Amino acid sequence: MLDRRHPAPQRVTVLGATGSIGTNTLDVMARHPQRFEVFALTGAQRVEELAALCARWQPRFAVMPDEGAAARLRALGREQGWRTEVLSGERALVDVAAHPAVDVVMGAIVGAAGLAPCLAAARAGKRLLLANKEALVVGGALFMEAVREGGATLLPIDSEHSAIFQCLPDDPSSWPARIDHIVLTASGGPFRERAPGTFAEITPEQACAHPNWVMGRKISVDSATMMNKALEVIEARWLFGLAPEQIRVVLHPQSIIHSMVVCRDRSVLAQLGTPDMRVPIAYGLSWPERIESGADLLDFLSLKALTFEEADAARYPGLQLAWQTLNGPAGSTCVLNAANEMAVDAFLKRRIRFDQIHRVNTEALESVGIDSGAADSVEGLLSLDALARRKAGDIIAALSP
Repeated sequence: MLDRRHPAPQRVTVLGATGSIGTNTLDVMARHPQRFEVFALTGAQRVEELAALCARWQPRFAVMPDEGAAARLRALGREQGWRTEVLSGERALVDVAAHPAVDVVMGAIVGAAGLAPCLAAARAGKRLLLANKEALVVGGALFMEAVREGGATLLPIDSEHSAIFQCLPDDPSSWPARIDHIVLTASGGPFRERAPGTFAEITPEQACAHPNWVMGRKISVDSATMMNKALEVIEARWLFGLAPEQIRVVLHPQSIIHSMVVCRDRSVLAQLGTPDMRVPIAYGLSWPERIESGADLLDFLSLKALTFEEADAARYPGLQLAWQTLNGPAGSTCVLNAANEMAVDAFLKRRIRFDQIHRVNTEALESVGIDSGAADSVEGLLSLDALARRKAGDIIAALSP
């Protein structure tokens, strides 16, 4: 019989364990060893980092995307003396996300690669902590249908969506009668005050130097272009069942108010805190309870001002693509996400300029024909994703010096 004073720990799979969300998740879990244990860890190419995590956490499984990386990880395991079973490939990612022994899945794989394992976790009825916004950007209606049919508990981990969720009652059926609109806040990134005419000179190093948050390179570039906010608008539409026009964006350089709900009676509910991803992670892990996250307390007396600005379309042209694709044919958001992943990768490899990222995205949206029903299945979405990547690759090749 379960001892209610000392319940069994929750078994957690961390998809994307070596990234910033994954490492922050493990940091929170380490503060509560009686509540959580690691079941599986997955990584991309950081073999040595994942080996260190396996030595520390002793998970039952570790997964790498390809067999070559998995073989290197197994070799390190033999050298270091840990006995985690190392698997490889997308099928293994799906298996550790949907495994019957797993209670909680942190979906922190960046990009469209996270769609299949997050869908599997949803269909298996897991508590899914969704940090992979692309799962909803690409999957949308299909993903939310899997959550409903699987009986999963979906908890947003993006600071903005977690903030909205924390401002709403637990019963989603009450949300439409309560919400007039929501306001997603954005820091504005590192170029909020830089002249747009100089954007062609921006380097990857400058774009990755976010003023408030510690993030991976791809997400940092998205923050600099505000494409991250465009993707968050799309994500919010599905998470909260809102019409596109009910989602607004405002710049808030201090990153203290993480987002707001404007109610039908014109009350405004906001969630505040220091810019530390461990806060929404801890909330997702413990919901509906709250546990210590490790974040600093917000010191109101040290705050000089909380300011707000309009997101300038000349500086952030990609932001408007959120509403354009939401109002376009089903599958448009999938095309936008794929093109943007290709464009950001090309910029980080210095194949295109910073100011050409938006051009790749818009030209891909114009050139990809979307068949009716393409967004109705995972196979259709993956096919559309692949087509969009080919088109974006052609555009990038034409722009490359």
